[in-house]
Amino acid sequence: MVALRRLKDHSGLSLRQLAAKTGYSAKSWERYLGGRSLPPRDAVEALARIGAGDPTRLLALYEVAADAWERARGHAGAPPQAAGGRAAPAGARHERTDGTGNRSTDGTGLPDDVVTGPAWRRPRGRALHIAAVAAVVTLVLAVSSVILVLTRYSGGDGPEAARTAASTPALQAAAPSPSRPTYTCRFQRHDGAWYAGNSRTQDAILDTGLAGPDIAEAQCLLRRAGFDPGEVDGIYGPRTQSAVKRLQHHAGLVVDGIVGPHTWRVLRG
Repeated sequence: MVALRRLKDHSGLSLRQLAAKTGYSAKSWERYLGGRSLPPRDAVEALARIGAGDPTRLLALYEVAADAWERARGHAGAPPQAAGGRAAPAGARHERTDGTGNRSTDGTGLPDDVVTGPAWRRPRGRALHIAAVAAVVTLVLAVSSVILVLTRYSGGDGPEAARTAASTPALQAAAPSPSRPTYTCRFQRHDGAWYAGNSRTQDAILDTGLAGPDIAEAQCLLRRAGFDPGEVDGIYGPRTQSAVKRLQHHAGLVVDGIVGPHTWRVLRG
């Protein structure tokens, strides 16, 4: 195509003048010189004569270009037969002159200015088709990546995780919650000491924040002594501590809210 453009420029002819001298329309020459369509062999010979070029060298270049053009188009479709029995390169349109002198495509009678055939068979159309497919693939990959990132940040890795998350509340509701120990006060007196049936300790140190049967025992004994510690739950909370301080004050002990051996002696007695 470069050699053809050089010959056209060397001739000094416009596209319209070139069409008048060769019999091929100006739009056809615009496609040929722009590389959008492969010109017929006789059009190349005509331009060589007008541009005072070497027809042999120009036709040799034409054969190379025709082979490259056909390979680039992937041998799409069966190529029509060109003049002389040789297969015309893919994309080239075989033209003839009708009775009015206008160029027309074979078998249609339409002027050559009318572009026929599917658009994807022209090089430019095929490039646009490939670019569109690549854009769609890129968009799909981008959307998939966003979905994957959002799914992972939400704590799941796919449909299975979503099903597991949906079933978790039901499983939690069905699973029995760990029950807190329950304590009762069953008062008995042995060897002059009171016991409530939860612990037999005489010297355990009890303070705020602790829990267990020793504390439940102290709570029962506080209640028996008339100092209400609240619920007997085995937890040394503020109400239990307040009841211990009132007991210590009443018994003349150090009021520190801590149950030790001296407080146990009062509780057991």
